[in-house]
Amino acid sequence: MRDAEGLFAGYLGHIATIRRLSDNTVRSYGKDLAKLAEFCGTRGFAAESLDSAGARGYLSWLLRSGLSARSANRALSAARGYYRWRIRAGLASDNPFSGIRGAKGEKRLPSFLYEDELSGLLALPEESPRGEGDPFLALRDRAALEILYSTGCRVSELVAMNIADLDLKHGSASVMGKGRKERVVFIGGKARAVLAEYLPRRMVRAARDPDSAQALFLNGRGTRMTDRGVRYLLSAYVEKMGLAKRVSPHTLRHSFATHLLDRGADIRAVQELLGHASLSTTQVYTHVSQERLKAVYRDAHPHAGRIHGAGGGGTA
Repeated sequence: MRDAEGLFAGYLGHIATIRRLSDNTVRSYGKDLAKLAEFCGTRGFAAESLDSAGARGYLSWLLRSGLSARSANRALSAARGYYRWRIRAGLASDNPFSGIRGAKGEKRLPSFLYEDELSGLLALPEESPRGEGDPFLALRDRAALEILYSTGCRVSELVAMNIADLDLKHGSASVMGKGRKERVVFIGGKARAVLAEYLPRRMVRAARDPDSAQALFLNGRGTRMTDRGVRYLLSAYVEKMGLAKRVSPHTLRHSFATHLLDRGADIRAVQELLGHASLSTTQVYTHVSQERLKAVYRDAHPHAGRIHGAGGGGTA
């Protein structure tokens, strides 16, 4: 495939430096574009010469390879963006993916924890999940989990946070979100109290390099914590709690949004707090709340079970 790797590198460099997407997002785009290179290679033509018929064939090929509709649509989006860049760079005159609709798939609502589940989880860190008996690590875990839930930030935003980003006097912090867009998030009373305990101990544990000196959350070696480390500690506490749910750091973000909407927050305010560019991205949480209300209704209303099980009745 003639010069395909070079063209992909140019586009990936563009989204990294001009659009300022995160390293993880750029890597994901690269993996998705590698699928396009593989498809074109199996067909014996260059990516530059792909037409609309080939683009439709690419979507079919993605689905036949076993990808979910969601993964196939993400790969399609990466390809569409790549050809859009080629047009702007004067390398092409049309986008073969411009009229291609994505695959339809089942909409999955984001997972979340109920308030009592989350309270139980946040109260759990009394010792390190590795059983090391290090009170610093337990305190750090409490602080990290409280900040995740209190701010609704992404795990990548959490581990990138520096001490200088905190404004504990006003209960806020600055985080760098997707597209390198900075936003202000708010730190609740419980999170501030844990941070007040954590910060003095963190100063003693920090390694002697510049990044560790400014990083908010440190690992056991005193260097900046990674998102993998946060995922590990969270999964360890979930296992210890015996919670029969798949829980990731993003689950706490989903819970943050769901609980705000449940308690009457305006959806546009939640959009701002989450750093969503589009309101439609935030609206999925209204569906989560509706599903929860349906479950409450089915469990609590004396006739709900009978109506639900009737199978052929009308709706009012």
